[in-house]
Amino acid sequence: MTSFSRKILPPLVFFACLASLAAAAEQATLHAAIDPAPREGKSWMQRHEQMNARVAQGNVGLLMIGDSITHGWEGAGKAVWEKYYAKRNAVNLGIGGDRTQHVLWRLQNGNIKGIAPRLAVLMIGTNNSGSNSPEEIAEGIEAIVSYLREELPQTKVLILAIFARGPNNDDPRRQVNEKTNAIIAKLADGEMVHFLDINDKFLDDDGTLPKEIMPDLLHPREKGYGIWAEAMEPTIARLMDEK
Repeated sequence: MTSFSRKILPPLVFFACLASLAAAAEQATLHAAIDPAPREGKSWMQRHEQMNARVAQGNVGLLMIGDSITHGWEGAGKAVWEKYYAKRNAVNLGIGGDRTQHVLWRLQNGNIKGIAPRLAVLMIGTNNSGSNSPEEIAEGIEAIVSYLREELPQTKVLILAIFARGPNNDDPRRQVNEKTNAIIAKLADGEMVHFLDINDKFLDDDGTLPKEIMPDLLHPREKGYGIWAEAMEPTIARLMDEK
């Protein structure tokens, strides 16, 4: 080996090690909740494409973005939706089973293309609660909000606290959701991004979640959707400049 090689090799090795460490650190921070991904299955992609087709028609004043709880506005919540949201040209962007990473992928692949709604309501994260930490879920939600603000600069964003789940306050996944909510509340800026927690409307004073509101302790029945809509109505009307 030449004298030149002996002098230059150690720095090259050093910088190669730095690059390797940086790549490893980046990989460690890119957890699933912030890594946009579609879900497998024909039905999921069909619904995604149906939502894209609806959005492509335009005339969208309000977006409801989320998972099966949002998707349920087309089921148990259908009558309530017609009463509160049909007149606002609302579009349901909820798919059962979705996590933050799936919503992020959908938004990046057509769900908000070419529209300028007044308001986007977002509730997502309960399906992450079994595999991600509160901090990771909050980062996923923050990534969604950031993308919405970037792509829809005139659209206000209302982040809903993730709904309570499980029978009572001892439920482990409810506790994850509650810790997540405490973090995402800080994303609100009081201007274009807002936060609303309506969990107290569903729960008894001792934290019990009544089955007459959520029979499976996760998804609302019609009564639950009515409570949701009534609790959210003053905020929606204000943010859509209706009152």
